[in-house]
Amino acid sequence: MTIRYECDRCGVSLGANDGQRYVVRIEIFAAAGPVELDLDSSKDAGQEMNNVLKTLASANPDDVEDRTYRNFRFDLCDACRKKVMERPLG
Repeated sequence: MTIRYECDRCGVSLGANDGQRYVVRIEIFAAAGPVELDLDSSKDAGQEMNNVLKTLASANPDDVEDRTYRNFRFDLCDACRKKVMERPLG
């Protein structure tokens, strides 16, 4: 079985060991800060946790994942690598 590579930006064919093939990885994740617990709070932590679990149980798993973490991997040719380096968000 042969794996064929092509630039994910322009579609040009790339070789597996091509010196002109580059890999771009992107991670997108929620920028949540540290969790602060207020032990003196009048809120019921158990009830809050149950509310979170109920919300997650009825949520679309793909939507939850999109809002918390995603990663991407792209193969680029040298010309497209240069363009992405100039303007990463494009």
